[in-house]
Amino acid sequence: MNWYEKLNKYFPIEEMKSKEHMELLLKEKADIYHKDEGPNHVMMYVETDNFVFVDYLFVSKDARGQGLGKKLLNQLKLKQKPIILEVEPVDYEDTDTRKRQRFYNREGFKHAESIGYKRRSLATNEVNELEILYWSPTDETEKSIFEKMKHTYENIHTYKDKELYGESYEDVDVVLTYEKEKDQASLQ
Repeated sequence: MNWYEKLNKYFPIEEMKSKEHMELLLKEKADIYHKDEGPNHVMMYVETDNFVFVDYLFVSKDARGQGLGKKLLNQLKLKQKPIILEVEPVDYEDTDTRKRQRFYNREGFKHAESIGYKRRSLATNEVNELEILYWSPTDETEKSIFEKMKHTYENIHTYKDKELYGESYEDVDVVLTYEKEKDQASLQ
């Protein structure tokens, strides 16, 4: 299986970018959009001057529990920049979502409780709610994480969307919300 097939098999359709979209990002945004691939993993990520965004992280079932996910995240942590990612909320019927959340929690990721993220899928037309998790080597504020997420949405997620999908994703201000009160509560 090639890298895209691995991702497409593992991630829900509503979370997947098209192969054409990812290949375009790898080509036209090669300065910031990267692929790290091995026999048992695929990691697609964005690296800017001041943060890293993990777009997709896949570790094959055969390699889970062997520290590969931890190793990949540690390589990113060495960059000493905040790391941001999106995850499905915990579904108690789905053990994978619980395991994923526990894994990121063990790796020091926090849930950005003040950031709301609801995006309509162009593939299914359904609105998906995702949680924003982040790790930071400094005391990064959730407001700062929010701004970095907006940048990612506008420059990566919606990159040439009309051209690629025949329609545009919703505006960033509809998709991402920030609740200052929740951020203040998390600081206490």
